[in-house]
Amino acid sequence: MRKRIAAALLLVAATTGAVLVHTGGTAAAHGSMVWPGSRTYLCYEDGRAGGGGGDLNPTNPACAAAVAQGGKQPLWDWFGNLISNAGGRHREIVPDGSLCGPTTKFAAYNLARADWPVTQVQANSTVTFRYNAWAPHPGTWEQYVTKDGFDVTKPLKWSDLESVPFDKVTNPPLANGEYAWQARLPNKTGRHIIYSLWQRSDSPEAFYSCSDVQFGGGTGTPDTTAPSAPGTPVASGVTSSSVKLDWPAATDNVAVSGYRVYRGDQVVATTATNSATVTGLSADTSYAFTVVATDSAGNASPASASVTVRTSTGGGTPTGSCSVTYSRPSTWNGGFTANVAVTNTGTSAVGAWQLVWDFPAGQQLSQAWSSTVTVANGQATAKGASYNADLAPGSTATFGFNATTSGTPVDPTAFTLNGSACAVR
Repeated sequence: MRKRIAAALLLVAATTGAVLVHTGGTAAAHGSMVWPGSRTYLCYEDGRAGGGGGDLNPTNPACAAAVAQGGKQPLWDWFGNLISNAGGRHREIVPDGSLCGPTTKFAAYNLARADWPVTQVQANSTVTFRYNAWAPHPGTWEQYVTKDGFDVTKPLKWSDLESVPFDKVTNPPLANGEYAWQARLPNKTGRHIIYSLWQRSDSPEAFYSCSDVQFGGGTGTPDTTAPSAPGTPVASGVTSSSVKLDWPAATDNVAVSGYRVYRGDQVVATTATNSATVTGLSADTSYAFTVVATDSAGNASPASASVTVRTSTGGGTPTGSCSVTYSRPSTWNGGFTANVAVTNTGTSAVGAWQLVWDFPAGQQLSQAWSSTVTVANGQATAKGASYNADLAPGSTATFGFNATTSGTPVDPTAFTLNGSACAVR
């Protein structure tokens, strides 16, 4: 694939007199879904076929309309549909109607049309997703599908997608320039969009793609199969009045749509993810919680195993132990780069971690990655991104930042994680 694209670019240079210049710098990740093909990829291939081996000349009506609106460069860069500073904030920074092309460059691929290139798929089948790795990096892929009744001739909104991904994979196998992994398609019929998000774990950069598919082979019968029981919940962030619960996800023959957290026979929290925070608890009190999964047909799973939690006596400080490694790999006149690694050395998971340290006068934050960092009243607070916000026992989250300084940088000597002091290494 790389050789074909490189050859095509050289041909453009030869036939148009264009000069291709490499500006250097660090390579960014690039890639897109090639099966089922994303709009940008299939329009690129359509353009190659229509161009007869020369320039890109799409003949598919939707692809031609996208070129008429946004030009051909997005097709040459079909693997670059990205937001560089997304950091897991997809629903916050990508507005409805812009899911397929969240930046100006790729906006034409949001056109609400029924004639985009379509991939035929079989409902409930196990398939191999293939994702081009133009520049490979670690991260997590999530695949969503549109809800029943979705109308492709209307702009795609977040609410058009099922609330949870039907497929999710972290660091899938890489070979021959592609990531490839197996997934089970949902039980759908007719025309839909499979929406893929790739969030890098070593950078806030994220990639987006829409694959138009036509489902066949659906059962056509009501879904009466309940999800499996969720895994045993794990408690973290215990205070005098609240506790965060995380649990291994349930499975379903179609898709899990949500979870209910019970205390006895009372529902105390609902969520679309396998995590929830229960509030309104009493101090120094034992509580037992279970979790039930549900699907879109209303089927409910058996309850998970119970977890018993005793709230703290007061103060609202979460429990846990931690260590921090702080380093400055680069320092220059007037600024520096810092890398931070925070490790959960305790025996319970730490949810929605927040790391706090002193930020001396004369230093000013200019950029951060793999976390959200804010500075106020002489203190810096780093919060985990959506993809690294929870720390299981023994796990480490890494992030970094750039800062300016009016003098020699001073390294912090004390850190607290969710209110607990950390060892500094």
